[in-house]
Amino acid sequence: MADAHAKPHHDYHLVDPSPWPLISSLACVVMFVGAVMWMKGLFGLPEGTKWLFFAGLAGVLFAMYGWWSDVIKESQKGDHTPVVSIGLRYGMILFIASEVMFFVAFFWMFFDMALFTESRALTPEVGNWADTAAAWKTWPPKGVELLDPWGLPLLNTVILLLSGTTVTWAHHALQVGDRKAAKLGLLITVLLGVLFTGVQAYEYHHILHEGYFFNEAATHSKLYGSIFFMTTGFHGFHVLVGTIFLAVCLLRLQAGQMTPQKHFGFEAAAWYWHFVDVVWLFLFAFVYVTFG
Repeated sequence: MADAHAKPHHDYHLVDPSPWPLISSLACVVMFVGAVMWMKGLFGLPEGTKWLFFAGLAGVLFAMYGWWSDVIKESQKGDHTPVVSIGLRYGMILFIASEVMFFVAFFWMFFDMALFTESRALTPEVGNWADTAAAWKTWPPKGVELLDPWGLPLLNTVILLLSGTTVTWAHHALQVGDRKAAKLGLLITVLLGVLFTGVQAYEYHHILHEGYFFNEAATHSKLYGSIFFMTTGFHGFHVLVGTIFLAVCLLRLQAGQMTPQKHFGFEAAAWYWHFVDVVWLFLFAFVYVTFG
């Protein structure tokens, strides 16, 4: 009689029971409740109480590490068959598509406020992009000081574009079996990602120190400043995530876990990094140059 527990012979991978979805969900709830507690106070605890947020964040990071470690182990065991790999590719494509729509919402808000100023009558607390069409023609209005796009923003643009070429070089080198060049190209990409984050942190420090966008007498500054920090801040977070993604790929490459035939983790990281590059080009062209 055949063994009832024998592994079925098909191309699909049936995932073993895993604790990570439940742990991730609970950690996210704790983290977001902690965020509310930190910002507003909750359960009788005063505003500024941070420990619950960081406890939840630690749980999320732990679950991420454990879950993706299991995925890597599955790959090393041979569970990622060609059919499973196609599913992984579709999943990454859909994830990037969802990220595209995430940024579309911010750009929609940006262009709506920048191009249709005459029909906007927002409250003083929110501010208005321009009180009249005439005010838009003299942009920036009095009291709003903008950044020079040809300084730090241009430097970061060059850094990201360069990183896009180095990650492509590393990917091509791995495909042809040149592991040394692949490691070098990937290391340079990670360092460029760290450099981008450092430059943006310096830019933010400069903005906050000089008081850019924040002028209580100018309602225009409130909307522009809000949109600026929402778009560039979330993009900076995506750069940080992408840098960690690529750094993990570099560690796996060092450990010999990727081959010219099987390296989807690296491929997915490269796709994500190119998406981050494209979003920044839109940010630089419109938020910094055209309307900045």
